[in-house]
Amino acid sequence: MSILFKGRQHGATRQNVGIVQAFFMFFVDHVRQALYSLGELYRTPFASLMTIGVLGFSLTLPGTLYIVVKNTEQISQQWQQASEISLFLRQDISDANAQQLVKRLNVWPEIQSVSYLSASEALTEFEQLSGLGDAIGYLERNPLPAVVLVVPTSRHAAPTAASLLLDKLRQEREVELGKLDIEWLERLYAVLDVAKELVFLLAILLFFAVVLIIGNTIRLNIMNKRDEILVMKLVGATDAFIHRPFMYTGFWFGLVGGLFAWFMISLVLFWIDWNLQEMLSLYMLNLDITGMDFGAIGIMLLISVSLGLAGSFLSVQRHVRDIEPE
Repeated sequence: MSILFKGRQHGATRQNVGIVQAFFMFFVDHVRQALYSLGELYRTPFASLMTIGVLGFSLTLPGTLYIVVKNTEQISQQWQQASEISLFLRQDISDANAQQLVKRLNVWPEIQSVSYLSASEALTEFEQLSGLGDAIGYLERNPLPAVVLVVPTSRHAAPTAASLLLDKLRQEREVELGKLDIEWLERLYAVLDVAKELVFLLAILLFFAVVLIIGNTIRLNIMNKRDEILVMKLVGATDAFIHRPFMYTGFWFGLVGGLFAWFMISLVLFWIDWNLQEMLSLYMLNLDITGMDFGAIGIMLLISVSLGLAGSFLSVQRHVRDIEPE
């Protein structure tokens, strides 16, 4: 580079200005360049929409999967808290002995509540639920045992802790059989762990793709403005001044792409919720899907803007530096 341009990086035209005036000029310059870069996106709508769409869809997929996994995890936590241990008592245990067992279990610190279902009550409930009606009356004797239903505390409702509690309950002399259907919950947790890892891996891959796409878009903008950048450097513009519009372009790409992703995620969740409610209505059930709260939206917009700035920064540092007047 010629000696005429050695002072460009340090500012060729320095003037003694006050702190307030310098801050005001700095703020006005940033606002002007931010609006200019936004106008550049408006003047090239097709290319801008393509880049914003790629960024938005790249965020929509991991964002939707994250919300689905989060809702599934919340539902499984509700099932976990409602886990119940069924203790089937021996046939020769009287109601008085069963009530003694209930009193003993009520003082256990691992147990939240205990309820007792006698053999006759169990038969009546089975008659109502099975729909067999009068056919139950032809039985010579009641084949159902008395049952004690134990609900663990939230601390002991996890699969491992509940299994340990079940082993302890089986040692009671009145208990013939203890049942805790927890294996499906353990499998569900394993599937959720794998799903979270896949969402994280997919998000990382898509984020890298977004950075590369935005970087390539900014590179094309730099190449189109090569002559303009040369003139700016010739008149003494600093690198920061030249970089700024391209950095703001990446910022706008990230912000608008994040808003587009939020709209698409809301649309997908609405479609999922509508179809899910239609299916659950057949089973007389109701389930509300939790969408994105303000914290999640803020994090998504922060990630989106960061990706846009990262792509712009890499492209600007690489390509603007190579444009130098001879």
